[in-house]
Amino acid sequence: MSMAPRADSQSSAPHAADSHDVIRVHGARVNNLKDVSVEIPKRRLTVFTGVSGSGKSSLVFGTVAAESQRLINETYSAFVQGFMPTLARPEVDVLDGLTTAIIVDQQRLGADPRSTVGTATDANAMLRILFSRLGKPYVGPPGAFAFNVPSVSASGAIKVERGAKKAEKVTFNKVGGMCPRCEGRGSVSDLDLSQLYDDSKSINEGAFTIPGFTGGGWNSRLYAESGFFDPDKPIRTFTERQLHDLLHREPTRMKIAGINMTYEGLIPRIQKSMLAKDKEAMQPHIRAFVERAVTFATCPDCDGTRLAAHARSSKIKKLSIADACQMEIRDLAEWVRGIEERSVAPLLTALQRTLDSFVEIGLGYLSLDRPAGTLSGGEAQRVKMIRHLGSSLTDVTYVFDEPTAGLHPHDIQRMNDLLRRLRDKGNTVLVVEHKPEVIEIADHVVDLGPGAGTGGGTVCFEGTVDGLRGSDTVTGRHLDDRSSLKDAVREPTGVLEIRGAAVNNLQDVDVDIPLGVLTVITGVAGSGKSSLVHGSVPADLGAVSVDQSPIRGSRRSNPATYTGLLDPIRKAFAKVNGVKPALFSANSEGACPTCNGAGVIYTDLAMMAGVASTCEDCEGKRFDASVLEYRLGGRDISEVLAMSVAGALEFFAEGEARTPAAHKVLQRLADVGLGYLTLGQPLTTLSGGERQRLKLATHMGEKGGVYVLDEPTAGLHLADVEQLLGLLDGLVDAGKSVIVVEHHQAVMAHADWIIDLGPGAGHDGGRIVFEGTPADLVADRATLTGRHLASYVGA
Repeated sequence: MSMAPRADSQSSAPHAADSHDVIRVHGARVNNLKDVSVEIPKRRLTVFTGVSGSGKSSLVFGTVAAESQRLINETYSAFVQGFMPTLARPEVDVLDGLTTAIIVDQQRLGADPRSTVGTATDANAMLRILFSRLGKPYVGPPGAFAFNVPSVSASGAIKVERGAKKAEKVTFNKVGGMCPRCEGRGSVSDLDLSQLYDDSKSINEGAFTIPGFTGGGWNSRLYAESGFFDPDKPIRTFTERQLHDLLHREPTRMKIAGINMTYEGLIPRIQKSMLAKDKEAMQPHIRAFVERAVTFATCPDCDGTRLAAHARSSKIKKLSIADACQMEIRDLAEWVRGIEERSVAPLLTALQRTLDSFVEIGLGYLSLDRPAGTLSGGEAQRVKMIRHLGSSLTDVTYVFDEPTAGLHPHDIQRMNDLLRRLRDKGNTVLVVEHKPEVIEIADHVVDLGPGAGTGGGTVCFEGTVDGLRGSDTVTGRHLDDRSSLKDAVREPTGVLEIRGAAVNNLQDVDVDIPLGVLTVITGVAGSGKSSLVHGSVPADLGAVSVDQSPIRGSRRSNPATYTGLLDPIRKAFAKVNGVKPALFSANSEGACPTCNGAGVIYTDLAMMAGVASTCEDCEGKRFDASVLEYRLGGRDISEVLAMSVAGALEFFAEGEARTPAAHKVLQRLADVGLGYLTLGQPLTTLSGGERQRLKLATHMGEKGGVYVLDEPTAGLHLADVEQLLGLLDGLVDAGKSVIVVEHHQAVMAHADWIIDLGPGAGHDGGRIVFEGTPADLVADRATLTGRHLASYVGA
């Protein structure tokens, strides 16, 4: 058979299928993007840069990834789509060449108390099968080792037809691994009764110390007039029966002051009204009460392992499944490697690969029983990556949101290798990133800007890394910035003594944290930095802690409501116009009746994606027309909410609109670099870096003398880091003590004092490996941080 025709066809024009080698975006207008058009090469690593708020996430996540997901959802039947989130089509003219997008973002893993690192990956499921096959003694199928599955037994009669009908008694047993006492949570909560009432007083004397139960309101009247006990007797003189009625009585309908009410014991009542709510969403005084009154203790039955006794009794090579989940993953990987059993060989191979991926990605210090809610954003992102590393899929678009968040310079190299590996398998890798070390490895760079918010949203540069360096964009100019060490450091005004710190992996650490200066805590991911700062700084110090936990906010929340700025603004409007403040809230009396103050109307199109359209009555202003007739300084409330922070700062400074309380909050927002945000912008549209700085601005108003910041440079552009350093200096100069957990070398170089933890992560960390000035750390070069900082400052 002749091969000639095939050779001819190969030499002719390339196949039409190979010509789709770019993702084309034309006319993107999502959020602040201004008709952006780019061509992103496929099967290459593209990094998107630009200052915080310049539109990177809007382009990558809000446009490319969102449309890719929407198109995939449309391939399912209308019935299945009914159960999926409805996604609106992003505002863009042309979007083609898309491939399946896998988003690996920094959203925390579910904060469900029963979610652990093992359940969030498939490692736990594989271990359960392994123990159900090889564990001695045999206790049951894989479910018998699952702390999320309760044991159930039931019995009954069923009719059986064997010639004649007759009833047969059957029993049904299902063996689960859940500890019955703590229901698989590992800890039990208890209420401290001394925080609920003063037992030396009677109810009528005001014994209750629970928010909302004081001062003779309905809550205290309910108990005083219930008739179950004498409200004039001190609580400590109650009989056992009366105390039970006060604390634990089940709901009972009764008449009090002629009104039908439900009486219920104090403890179930508090659990329903306060403890069932999300702690972050509580009002400050209620949150303070809950933190005082609720104590969590390790479950005494399962010793915190979450597992029932039978699940802990079955062992392989002297280890139970609880022991295996408590081990650091790198040690567990070695243990699994030592199991040789041909009957489960494929399972062992898969489990081995998953555990090795953890070690390879730098998370070998975690254990499988670590609650998923305690992982940082960066750790959560890397746990999600594990699923994709061993995947056989190629020609997929992977979208990463700052994959180096929370990574020490030493670990960034490893992350870069992983990104390259995903690309080399034939995938398109899109990365939103600020770190120069990651920008360096890009095949293609898209730089957005030039500013943030309304000052951004255009493409400033597209091309290679060398081209970016030579360009005159903000990123290009700052790409090779290197902070130098300070000539002189500030002298501490005192010290905060920490003795015998042993939280998580800390190994009996004694350290003096200097006060009145900028102290930076460094070390590789998992070395114990957060444990030292959050677990050991005494609560009575009144420290203001700004961590990376996400801001919880609905579409109705905006910077004005979150920072408390709206209150003085509403009062100023009400005072000038002689009306009540509630009129100037879009969530209260002033709301547009058509859209209920949302500004948009959501139309559910059943089988198709729902559509949000601007409300025609208020034209998106969110207020009733009558409210907009009231003015302050010539502006109505909707015009004030449409102002930027910088514009509002001038507006509330003088004249009729002069409002010192509002001006003070606005000044703090401007100080943290959020001058471009509009006051009424929904919190859901803010980037991660913007949310953290919003939180910082809010906390700056508190009276604390010590500020504890957890990676404040996350999501910050190189140019913004300088402003942040100025802000931290300002806090120190004002007499505050600032303690920062940070990986960014510019912040390390700027510190007055550095405390370096390590030398490694997990059980290899938890010790102080260096204390001193940045100059001493660079001169010493004995630690990983020292070596990286030395090469950074060019020493």
